[in-house]
Amino acid sequence: MAKTILIVDDKANVTRLLSDYLTERGFRAVVANNGREALFTARHEKPDLILLDIMMPEMDGYEFIKVFRKESNVPIILLTALMEETDKVLGLELGADDYVTKPFGMSEIAARIRAVLRRVGSADDQAAKSDVLRVGDLSVDLAMRTVRVGQTSISLTPSEFDLLTTLMRHPGHVYSRTDLLEILQGTVIEGVERTIDVHIRNLRTKIEPDPKNPVYIETVFGVGYRCVPDDYR
Repeated sequence: MAKTILIVDDKANVTRLLSDYLTERGFRAVVANNGREALFTARHEKPDLILLDIMMPEMDGYEFIKVFRKESNVPIILLTALMEETDKVLGLELGADDYVTKPFGMSEIAARIRAVLRRVGSADDQAAKSDVLRVGDLSVDLAMRTVRVGQTSISLTPSEFDLLTTLMRHPGHVYSRTDLLEILQGTVIEGVERTIDVHIRNLRTKIEPDPKNPVYIETVFGVGYRCVPDDYR
């Protein structure tokens, strides 16, 4: 069955080009012109992935993410013309999984989409094994794609979930930011290491008792990150 991609942009030429291109490549494309329309469309069309412009009338991309992330963890790739890194980081902090800067090549968009969908599909395959990962009070049920700290259920975005499971599968192993980018993207299309830092910060906010003094995800300065094994704590 074709994967459904929701394209959200207020510029008709952009949505038309993306829709035609993705349809030709076997995707099912649906379109919304602003954040409010996108919420309605997402709730009814149940997309597998969302391409989301940031600067739109009525409800911009940031506001859409704030509302949508309360009800769904469907992957979101931002389409942004904003050049400031802080603007891109804000989107990631709110719950986006990746971003592409305008002007972009169609082949890059397709590669990003396939990388995210492949990653989600791979996670589903792993989930079929009904593995449960545990480190201290932190547990991840791969079959249910659920995360708990003690008895508290934690909601993660697809990127956050995949980063966490990658680190938890090999406690103590140090992953560089480049390693983690490659895991998220399938290949390092745009080596923005700050992307990983933002996702890790978001993860710590959600799973750590004290995000400023993490006990589960440790920074190895000059190298990257690792999940702290039980016998290290």
